[in-house]
Amino acid sequence: MAVSQPYEDGWWQTTDGLKLHYRDYPGGPEAEGRPAILCVPGLTRNARDFTDVEERLSPAWRVIAIDLRGRGESPPAPDSSTYAPPSYVLDIGALFVALKLDKVVLFGTSLGGILAMLIAATTPERLAGVLLNDIGPVIDPAGMARIRTYVGKSASWPTWLHAARALAEAQRDVYPRYDLRDWLAMAKRVCRLTSAGRIVFDYDMRIAEPIREVPADAPPVDLWPAFEALAGRPVALLRGARSDLLTAATADEMARRLPGLDVTTVADVGHAPALDEPDSVAAIDRLLSRIITGQ
Repeated sequence: MAVSQPYEDGWWQTTDGLKLHYRDYPGGPEAEGRPAILCVPGLTRNARDFTDVEERLSPAWRVIAIDLRGRGESPPAPDSSTYAPPSYVLDIGALFVALKLDKVVLFGTSLGGILAMLIAATTPERLAGVLLNDIGPVIDPAGMARIRTYVGKSASWPTWLHAARALAEAQRDVYPRYDLRDWLAMAKRVCRLTSAGRIVFDYDMRIAEPIREVPADAPPVDLWPAFEALAGRPVALLRGARSDLLTAATADEMARRLPGLDVTTVADVGHAPALDEPDSVAAIDRLLSRIITGQ
């Protein structure tokens, strides 16, 4: 007998005609009157990254996790120049309209957190609260250099075990406590099985093109005003203790500029926490408690 999945698959239309995918974990009676939680993944990731979060928090909350264009079950963009934050923000705006969302609690990992800041700068009324997962207004050049080394480089493996071992070799410094079971779980989050029977990364390799077009020595975009636009609502920040993208100094400056920011450093994790670590779970629960109580 087939086991029913705890979520519903849905699709929404973007302003440029793409039909993008989301997972919707419907909230139960306890979720009535609460904003939905909207989960936005990192650069090469997809809605599956949030499975543990979704299953833990629903049905007390409605939880929606999206596949950005060119990731997971969302189709690739015809124009690779739209693999950029302005397009992603417009796509999320179209989701608000399609699902008749008022306010959401946005959980943003890496790129997803950048989009949360940009939404705060443009349509702050849409945010009831925000979780920034290992991202801030300043990206450490070392982390950006690492991203440039791997994003958009295709690979394939004959089995899930081969894929898991390849991920372990590449990211052992990020998750030093992971065992083979953890790496297999990660492989099934970030990869897919092709019709030819090969395991490949589950994103359009062309998402790297806009990144490569920016010179490595180009001055960074000033995101501090966008971050400061998060003021006036509960905000939590997770930082992997081993992160090469978000430095401790940047996290300290974020706390100085945004009084009330709940900062948690997750031990023995790099970029980015998987959100199932005990410290991450506790930080998420504190954030949601603040939203429920209006603090």
